[in-house]
Amino acid sequence: MKFCLYLPDMSIDKKYVINQRTLLYEVKKRSRASRLFKPMAFFAVSLVMAVAYFWIYASVLGLELPKTALLKKKNAEWCSKMEVLNRQLDGYEEALAALQMRDDDIYRSIFGMNEIPAEVRNAGFGGVNRYAHLDGADPDGLLKSTAIRLDVLTKRTCVQSRSFDEVALLSKRAGDMASCIPAIPPVNPDPAKFRLSSSFGYRKDPIHGRTTMHRGVDFAMKPGNPVYATGDGVVESVKFEFFGYGNQVVIDHGFGYKTRYAHLKAVGVVEGMKIKRGECVGQSGNSGKSSGPHLHYEVIYKGNQINPANYYDLSITPEEYATMVQNTADASKNITLHPSHQRRERKRS
Repeated sequence: MKFCLYLPDMSIDKKYVINQRTLLYEVKKRSRASRLFKPMAFFAVSLVMAVAYFWIYASVLGLELPKTALLKKKNAEWCSKMEVLNRQLDGYEEALAALQMRDDDIYRSIFGMNEIPAEVRNAGFGGVNRYAHLDGADPDGLLKSTAIRLDVLTKRTCVQSRSFDEVALLSKRAGDMASCIPAIPPVNPDPAKFRLSSSFGYRKDPIHGRTTMHRGVDFAMKPGNPVYATGDGVVESVKFEFFGYGNQVVIDHGFGYKTRYAHLKAVGVVEGMKIKRGECVGQSGNSGKSSGPHLHYEVIYKGNQINPANYYDLSITPEEYATMVQNTADASKNITLHPSHQRRERKRS
């Protein structure tokens, strides 16, 4: 019969066996295989127990692993932040839309500027997929859609900022605008010299008899009456149409405004000529398609004819009108004449 006793040793693993004959404990060294088997067996048993624990924890009990729970918590936090960001973007988009509406309907309209097209304001970022790096990291597409919204909103803000810069630049020329808008009648409002033969709107054509849109105002008067520019501007065109307006002059006043003076007997301006309000552009006549001597006058705003009656006041007295015309002529004369010539003219007067 043998008895074994294990005694701890800090240096080596020893096995003590009692000798039956001598009744003494003798050291019996363990083999290398037996020394490696015990830790390996312990490791294998621990691994099996760990796998069994996670299987019971996740599959049987239906609980989440700690790391999964932590990742889900972080994901929920980021989703909450993205929702807050999207609500803020909604507010910014509403505020920007209000600014765009005010810009198009008020500011740009006042100064005769064309509206900025919607495709320019809301343009996205085409071409190369600049958001490809978000595809793998964003399976729900929330981060990608928010990034796109932020970029588009940034671009719309830049477009609006440039628009306000343009409006601010034109607002500095508000005084010029007041003198450019066609604000006086094109003829001296002396009731003894003219009558309004046709107003703006639908009427029966005096030549063909059909109901058509009359896009101006007709001042019936004898040929040869002076016709005056109703605002400062530049002569855009001078031409003759045999079956249309006859001799006509179109003045570009800027800020979206133009005026047309048609059926003239004679023209006193040339294309490209700068002209002041109250300067004579020609004489009334009966040229082109006309049923009688008259001046056809149009106000054109942003390419569309509008009612000229909204821009002049026929209650001004003929004397006041004549004084304005004379002041314009004197101012133009002083600008165009050399100072020495101006002195000669004053001596003659």
